[in-house]
Amino acid sequence: MRLAFFGDIMGKSGRAVVMDNLPDVKFDLGLDFVVVNGENAAGGFGMTEKIANDIFDAGADCITLGNHSWDQREMLTYIEREPRIIRPYNYPQGLDIPGRGAQLYTLPDGRRVYVIQIHGRVFMDSLDDPFQGALRALQEAPLGVVADAVIIEMHAEATSEKACLAHFVDGQASLVVGAHTHIPSADAQIYPGGTAYQTDAGMCGDYDSVIGMKKEIIIQRQTSRLPSPRMEPAEGPGTMCGVFVETDDATGLATRIEPIRIGGRLKETFPKV
Repeated sequence: MRLAFFGDIMGKSGRAVVMDNLPDVKFDLGLDFVVVNGENAAGGFGMTEKIANDIFDAGADCITLGNHSWDQREMLTYIEREPRIIRPYNYPQGLDIPGRGAQLYTLPDGRRVYVIQIHGRVFMDSLDDPFQGALRALQEAPLGVVADAVIIEMHAEATSEKACLAHFVDGQASLVVGAHTHIPSADAQIYPGGTAYQTDAGMCGDYDSVIGMKKEIIIQRQTSRLPSPRMEPAEGPGTMCGVFVETDDATGLATRIEPIRIGGRLKETFPKV
């Protein structure tokens, strides 16, 4: 199976580079399933139904959210109607949180892809234990038993927490990929148990910025420590960042992982198939 994950879409620039490129990328790589993080797609803060539909129309099969899941209030109800959108799985158990944190998707050929989003707790608003949350989610649709591929997005700040979770579930997932920090890491690899891993897929947005926001505003805020204008996404040409993974049909484990970077300021890289 051929899978891809694309990192946080940041504002208009990120939406544009995804809309312009995802249809061709999906065709050229023969992708069976595409996950896109969209939690910053609406002006840097949250997701709307209209934007989600545009991303689906471009070729995404699943959209993940994150710590900005509810910045747009309409998502509180829309996520209940749209199973292709998931939020973090490890909210405290017993709370009536809208939507779902994991979802099993059936492809036209009958194969099944299970997508899980886990929220980190280091330097972030703390949810329940991400490690036990990941285990609970994996038990609902085990790789090779219920699911033919399992994708876990670790939406977290700390690189160590992301790597630790990937080692913790090595052999139980096809891919563990980090999101949230908006910078593509250079550590795409396959762990000993067969789980593909990259600490952060990077964002889809303008890299002439501070993690996607207009640099002038952030520089003023950091250097003066005085109140500054509201943060706004940078609007220059965007780079589309993600990871490409191939899996073994017999086991669901990864046989290949490579980064994807298209357009904008970063050096381009694209897998050969």
